[in-house]
Amino acid sequence: MKKIRPWLSAMRLRTLPLSVSGIILGTCFAYYNGKFNWWVLALAILTTISLQILSNLANDYGDGIKGTDNEDRLGPKRAIQSGSISPEEMLEAIKTNIVIIIILTICLIWAAFGPTNFLFLLLFVALGGLSVYAALNYTMGDSPYGYRALGDIFVFIFFGLLSTIGSYVLYVHTVDHLVILPAIALGLLSVGVLNLNNMRDIESDKKVGKITLAVKLGLKRSKTYHYVLIGGAMLIALIFSLLYYVEPFNFLFLISYVPFSLHLLKIKKAKEAKDFDSQLKVLALSTFLFSLLLGIGYILY
Repeated sequence: MKKIRPWLSAMRLRTLPLSVSGIILGTCFAYYNGKFNWWVLALAILTTISLQILSNLANDYGDGIKGTDNEDRLGPKRAIQSGSISPEEMLEAIKTNIVIIIILTICLIWAAFGPTNFLFLLLFVALGGLSVYAALNYTMGDSPYGYRALGDIFVFIFFGLLSTIGSYVLYVHTVDHLVILPAIALGLLSVGVLNLNNMRDIESDKKVGKITLAVKLGLKRSKTYHYVLIGGAMLIALIFSLLYYVEPFNFLFLISYVPFSLHLLKIKKAKEAKDFDSQLKVLALSTFLFSLLLGIGYILY
């Protein structure tokens, strides 16, 4: 039990609901268009969760061996930072996780496309490889993109566009304009979660030379950037539901605007690292709620 707890902590289970938000959206809109497969849903969720866990373990390893995780950093103590898991043990876990992802990805692609859609098979094998690369190289390696203010772009692409549109294609086998705006909205909200994390760590990241977009912008402009991300996502989702209106259930997602608005008020007043840290779970769960309600709003009738 003593060894299980550090691993569960390193996996950062609180990040998992956010990671499957795109799967929920893509699946709901595929169902709305008459396409659904329980095997695809189950395997897509398992693959996405495995990728998120890989990213969390890789971040723990990368930041741990670089000394980025230290006593100046606020938030839960990382496994390598605390000494509860050695770098060698973490690296072995990362390798094992990659093998699991490869197996799950192959099963997912086969369940979605079978042997007849060769081009889609190749495309999703490539996307799976890119997803593993992105998960590993955020903080690992000699030139991690998370240390060069590129994390926001990768999060937007992988948590927003790829997650939502990709999961939709798994069912429907084509790209549809229906999922473009929801994917963009989710991408902006996901970047908001990263920006919140980076605003919390501005001072500690500066000390160790980790250059995030928040470090480049400074706290004041990072807050403005945050308002644009969350407010932009809310506006895009509203425009989407007006353009693709079918019935009143389509506006069910507006319920999530209550916690979003309260969150932005909290960020306006935030001054210290702990103020931002307390809002991480709020924004992540609000984003998950948003995705759930937006998707369900199009399959209720």
